[in-house]
Amino acid sequence: NLPIGALRFALLERYNALTGTVYNALDWDPDCLSNKPPVSTFPNFSAPSGFRVWNIFAAQTGNPSSEDCLSLNIWTKTPNNSARKPVLIWFHGGRFQIPGPHSPFYNGQYLSAAEDIVVVTPSYRLGIFGFSGAPGLQQNAALRDHRSAVEWVRDNIASFSGDPRRITISGQSAGGAAVEYWAFAWKEDPIVAGLISQSGTALSFNPNTKAYGQSIFFNVSQAIGCGGADEDATRVVKCVRQANASAILAASAKVPALPTLALAQATFHPTVDDEIVFGDYEARARNGSFARVPYLVGNGDFESGWYKLSAYAARLNLTEAQWHLFNQRAFTCPTAAQARYRSEQVVPTWRYRYHGEWENLRLYNSTAGLGRRGSGAYHGSDVEMVFGTGQHVSLVANSEHEDAVSAYMMGAWAAFARDPAQGLLDYGWPAYNATGNTLVQLAEPRVFDSPCPDVNDPLPG
Repeated sequence: NLPIGALRFALLERYNALTGTVYNALDWDPDCLSNKPPVSTFPNFSAPSGFRVWNIFAAQTGNPSSEDCLSLNIWTKTPNNSARKPVLIWFHGGRFQIPGPHSPFYNGQYLSAAEDIVVVTPSYRLGIFGFSGAPGLQQNAALRDHRSAVEWVRDNIASFSGDPRRITISGQSAGGAAVEYWAFAWKEDPIVAGLISQSGTALSFNPNTKAYGQSIFFNVSQAIGCGGADEDATRVVKCVRQANASAILAASAKVPALPTLALAQATFHPTVDDEIVFGDYEARARNGSFARVPYLVGNGDFESGWYKLSAYAARLNLTEAQWHLFNQRAFTCPTAAQARYRSEQVVPTWRYRYHGEWENLRLYNSTAGLGRRGSGAYHGSDVEMVFGTGQHVSLVANSEHEDAVSAYMMGAWAAFARDPAQGLLDYGWPAYNATGNTLVQLAEPRVFDSPCPDVNDPLPG
């Protein structure tokens, strides 16, 4: 059933195909509906591929979109039912607003082929369709889409030679935060054997309060003629569920965002419901109130290299000190804190930082007007390394060193997926200890950590 009418904003219903149904998997399914960022007008992207890399990561791919969008992409090398393979599930990032798994960045064929693991990239509902804030409904439908996808993988991945006992969920940015939300939401029944968060944790992006979530829902309902907060909520919600999706999307794009240090926070995103999203993640982490599942976590050396382009579009002119604080608050310090809390609870934990800068993936250089470092190891720049997609995204051949780093990182992620508790130790990585020299540095290390502000300060989104 399509997720419209009474099913819009609701928990999904699993599709039951008739026996003998053949599914055509030659083309991508539609992306979930979203408000994508406008095409960048920045004039100084690095030649020849800087703009292309930005464009693809910002989901400017021309892929069609639909509310009927919940599906899985699965890659497996030579299915062999006698040998079960580890499974790596990837939750894409994009501030819970931007699609999607059907991107050259996340093409799982290269990682699957190189490491002989099963790679799965699910869709999930975005923006108001995944995080409606509507009163009287269960919240965070998008995060529940994640749960449904993992349950489907658990029940069916053996048909693709996957091992349902060795499922690792992973993600970057919003996807990395979603992985951590999972650990707190389903601590008694996590299903999965391992967790990987890249450039995003539960401490990175403040969830909405219930009251704020409802207020922005009513902002949209009022704008499309369904009434506001002073009218019968049941009738208002029913009206929005029947409204044209394009009208809902357009109205949601006009909801004023909460200001933050460097970039306006996304409006329709995870909302505290005290079921699967909470407002006290640091206290819960400190107390060990999470699934005791091995954890790999890390972030880039210069996450703000990506966000400077968003700031340019918004005509924000921040100092380097402000950008440093942004990096610390949103990425470095939440990553360090969550790794520390896990290790203190004797959960197998590894932490990395990524420093790679490559000519074919560089967004802009030091003369582009956005700072002397250029784009650096920007937000998302480690994704192509893990998926082995750098040259397929940029359409420019990788350097020999770049290929070597990518192969090494693909091997590390696969080692974790094969055995989350032991695989990285066998790969030569030390288990993380905040008081020891255990931070794994990937590609050209530099000084990285510096004194952290309180990680529960208001954070940029």
